[in-house]
Amino acid sequence: MNDFDVIIIGSGPGGYVSAIRCAQLGMKTAIIEKYNTLGGTCLNVGCIPSKALLDSSEHFYNAKHNFEEHGIKLSSLKADLKQMVERKNKVVSQTCDGIKYLMNKNKVEVFHATGSLVDSTTIKVTDLEGKEKMLKTKNVILATGSKPNFFPGMEPDKDRIITSTEALNMTEVPKKLLVIGGGVIGLELGSVFNRLGTKVEVVEFADRIIPTMDKTISKELTKVLKKEGFKFHLQHKVQKVTNTGKGVQLIALDKKNKEITFNADYCLVAVGRKPYTDGLGLENVGIKINKRGQIEVNENLQTSVPNIYAIGDVIRGAMLAHKAEEEGVFVAELLAGQKPHINYDLIPGVVYTWPEVAAVGKTEEELKEAGIEIKVGQFPIKALGRARASMDVLGLVKIIADKNTDEVLGVHMIAPRAADLIMEAVVAMEYRASAEDIARICHPHPTYSEAVKEAALDATEKRALHI
Repeated sequence: MNDFDVIIIGSGPGGYVSAIRCAQLGMKTAIIEKYNTLGGTCLNVGCIPSKALLDSSEHFYNAKHNFEEHGIKLSSLKADLKQMVERKNKVVSQTCDGIKYLMNKNKVEVFHATGSLVDSTTIKVTDLEGKEKMLKTKNVILATGSKPNFFPGMEPDKDRIITSTEALNMTEVPKKLLVIGGGVIGLELGSVFNRLGTKVEVVEFADRIIPTMDKTISKELTKVLKKEGFKFHLQHKVQKVTNTGKGVQLIALDKKNKEITFNADYCLVAVGRKPYTDGLGLENVGIKINKRGQIEVNENLQTSVPNIYAIGDVIRGAMLAHKAEEEGVFVAELLAGQKPHINYDLIPGVVYTWPEVAAVGKTEEELKEAGIEIKVGQFPIKALGRARASMDVLGLVKIIADKNTDEVLGVHMIAPRAADLIMEAVVAMEYRASAEDIARICHPHPTYSEAVKEAALDATEKRALHI
C-alpha cells in the first residue's frame, strides 16, 4: 500500500497546480486522473481547445472581411474546419504533454484511474483495466471539476443536440446553429461558427446576454455580435428540443408566454456547468453536497472532514480555471503551515469573443444596490490611434470608483486583448488604487492600454483627454 502526504483527485488546473505546489513544499504527492491525459476539462475540452478554434476562426474572418482593406488580396478563400480541429488537437496534445512533464519534474506520482474515498485516509483507485489498489494518505484534495449542465427538455444526445465537448470536434460548418444560453460558453463557441459562415441564433432566458456582468458591457457586446450576424431571442424559456434526424427543432415560450418554434442543423446546449462528484465515495466519509451539487467547505477550503479539502468547480464561486489554481496553491501552502490568502473579490472574468470582454470587481448595478455612492468613467476604443491603425475600433473601458474616496471598485471592458488589459486593473485594485492613481500613471502610446488611463481620467472630474 502506497503512503502519501497528499493525494489529489482530478488533474485539471486546480488539481495539477496544487500537486506541483505540494511537491515544491516537500510533500510526497500523488494525483489521480480517470482519463488517459492530464489537464482536466480546461486543457482537453474547455479553455485551451476553444481558444485554439477561436483564434483559427478569427484569422479566417479577418482574411475574409479585413485583409483587402489592409492591401492583402486573396482568392478562393475557404474555411477548412477539419484542419482547424486537427490544429486544435495538436495544441491540446502539446499542452497536456506539458503537464505530464511537470508531474515528472516535480516527482508527483500519477495514477490514471478513478479515485474513491474508502475512509478519510484511504483511497481506492481503479485503473483503466479495472484493477484495484488502495492508497494511504494524510490529506486529500478533491479537484474533480465540472461537466456540462442542462435542464429538462434540452437533454443532449451528442448527435444533433450537443454540448461544448461535441462542438469542439465538429468537422462540418452548419448552415444554422441554435445556442441555448447567452453566457460565456455559448457566445464563444457561437463566435467560432458565426465567423465560419454559420447563422447563429441565441435563445436566452434572461433579459440580456452575459447577465452576471455589467449591463453596459452586456449592451455593448450585444451590439458587436449583432453587427457580426448573431440573432438574439431574449427572455425565452426553452420547453423542448428534438432531434428531427437531419436537424433540430426547439420550442420556447417568449416573455408573453407565446410558443415559438425554431429549426436548425444543430443545437448547442450552453447553460453553464455543474460540479462533478460522481463516484468519489463522499458518502463513505460523511461529506454531503448542497442543493447546487457543490461540496461545502469552510474559509480554509476544508470539508466537514478536516483532512479532506475541495477546490475549483466542485465548491462555491465562479467556475474559472484561474480561481481553481489559486485555491490549489492555497491548500498546499496551508498544509505546509503557511498563511496563504485569496481575494475572491478580485478574480477577473473573461469572455473570449472579439473584441474580448473582461471584468474585475463590482458591477455598477451591484454597487447601486448596496447603496454605495459611485462615479463612473468610460472611454471608447474607437478614440485610440492604435485601434484605428489595427481596425479594431469596437468596445469601451468602464471604471467605477467610490464617489468619496476615489478607490476603484470595478473595471469592465470590451476591447481588443481585454483578457490581458484587465490585469492592470487587478493589480491596481489589489493595492486599493484610486482612479486618480491610474490616471497619473504614464501609459505607452499608441496602445489599447491608453483606454484604461482615459477611463480613469473620465472618472476623475470628467477630464479624459481624447474625447
